[in-house]
Amino acid sequence: MLAKRILTIMPPLSLAEALETTKIHSIVGLVNASYGIVAQRPFRSPHHTASDIALVGGGSIPKPGEISLAHNGVLFLDELPEFHRDCLETLRQPLEDGWVNIARAAKSLRFPARFMLVAAMNPCPCGYYTDPKRNCRCTTTQIQRYVSKISGPLLDRIDIHIEVPSLKYKELSSQTPTEGSVAIRERVQKARNIQQRRWAKENIFSNSQIGHKQIKEFCRLDNAAGELLKMAMEELNLSARAYDKILKVARTIADLTGTEIIKSEHISEAIQYRSLDRQWWG
Repeated sequence: MLAKRILTIMPPLSLAEALETTKIHSIVGLVNASYGIVAQRPFRSPHHTASDIALVGGGSIPKPGEISLAHNGVLFLDELPEFHRDCLETLRQPLEDGWVNIARAAKSLRFPARFMLVAAMNPCPCGYYTDPKRNCRCTTTQIQRYVSKISGPLLDRIDIHIEVPSLKYKELSSQTPTEGSVAIRERVQKARNIQQRRWAKENIFSNSQIGHKQIKEFCRLDNAAGELLKMAMEELNLSARAYDKILKVARTIADLTGTEIIKSEHISEAIQYRSLDRQWWG
């Protein structure tokens, strides 16, 4: 449910994004003739039995796969460890570069694949490893074998890791008003506007696309934030890619609050989104 609601808080497609998305969908005949253009961000949710060709594209007559059909939108992979490991490993290059290259004897094709990857998984085969009320029936070996289906390099390319606990009846039945998607979307749009102004000369649309050079120039930390990040890198044994991810996420959190300098609270929140992989995979 959370994955499907992400589209409701994302900024609308720009004209350039809509045209690019429409071109990809038209190749496989997914454009509605009544509208003529894809006006909403795509949401793709392939089944875990999908082949690597279905996921990244290809075939005797190469066509875009699910990751290209999710370009400028969301690719949702439910039950992530149930996907074939080879399929998951093919995501590494597109997540890094925003493109997928399909080479054949006659020719080589490149399809755009800049998408938001959203993945969900249980903590163990039975699903109760972290449940405070139900006992997990899995052995340590079974749990390790289950989570090891997700490789470290792939996990490193995912910006945010969040554990979602089961809800209690009181929480499910609560009538307390909560913040709606419209209000959240307004905040997201303000942050996106800040990013577009910042990267206007770089041909970059969001913080997730910036490289190490831009990180050094625009992800400036105050002293407390710098010390906190240093401590986290040493104690959690985080990789260089995780370091960049933390700074990008912290930059976005600061943009959401309208702050130019990244502060310790922004770094602290970003670090929390990297700690879950150390709990299971560390």
